[in-house]
Amino acid sequence: MSLGLRNIKLTISYDGTDFSGWQRQLDTPTIQGEIERRLTLMTGEKTALHGAGRTDAGVHAKEMVANFATSSALSCDDFLRGLNSMLPGDIRVFSVDDVGLNFHARYSATGKRYQYYIYIGKIHPPHLRLYSVHVTGELNLPKVKDCLELLEDTHDFASFENSGSRDKNNCSGRGAVRTIYKAELIEEPPFQLIFQFTGDGFLRNMVRNIMGTLLVVGRGRLSTEEFYKILKAKDRTRAPATAPAHGLFLKEVIY
Repeated sequence: MSLGLRNIKLTISYDGTDFSGWQRQLDTPTIQGEIERRLTLMTGEKTALHGAGRTDAGVHAKEMVANFATSSALSCDDFLRGLNSMLPGDIRVFSVDDVGLNFHARYSATGKRYQYYIYIGKIHPPHLRLYSVHVTGELNLPKVKDCLELLEDTHDFASFENSGSRDKNNCSGRGAVRTIYKAELIEEPPFQLIFQFTGDGFLRNMVRNIMGTLLVVGRGRLSTEEFYKILKAKDRTRAPATAPAHGLFLKEVIY
């Protein structure tokens, strides 16, 4: 029995360690590819899953949102149980909901929240090694916090944008302009730092590139003024190296 065309929303959490990111690829495992394969088995339909964004290889998600169209009569509970029984343990679906046909995980989103985890203790605990970046040496946190405040506004973030983020020949749209509503440092004594960024959208590697630059500031190799000049330069070559992927989590998608 068919219920007609339905639009199904999934809320997904995953450990990105063993995956080549979200987006499907032909010859390597990805989050999108793993879920699509199980959905096709369940529905008997060729299923295209639309995610709220694309996380890179090694990046994790606490709450990714995706949607797909189907004519299957399977209930949301059936999808929830079936997917979690077939997916590997590092991917879990936490909720399945019927939504309106106009809902799109990416285009309906109004913002996202990312977190970046750093561990500053002398020895990195093994159970945290895949989920936080170990930073040794003193960090000047007051200066780092000053730089976080500078990020809170609407800016052209081209200095923190990796190639492939967008089609730069396309003159329409907003280019590299994004708004960060809140950039904050959450300290969890004794050794964990969580950098949290909430904004209306993020460019490819934007958070990791910002983090790479903030760490250079924290180590005293860049001043707050130099950080601001990098931000305003709109030039990726002015900013330091990208921070590692495994410290980054997509915390939530905002609708």
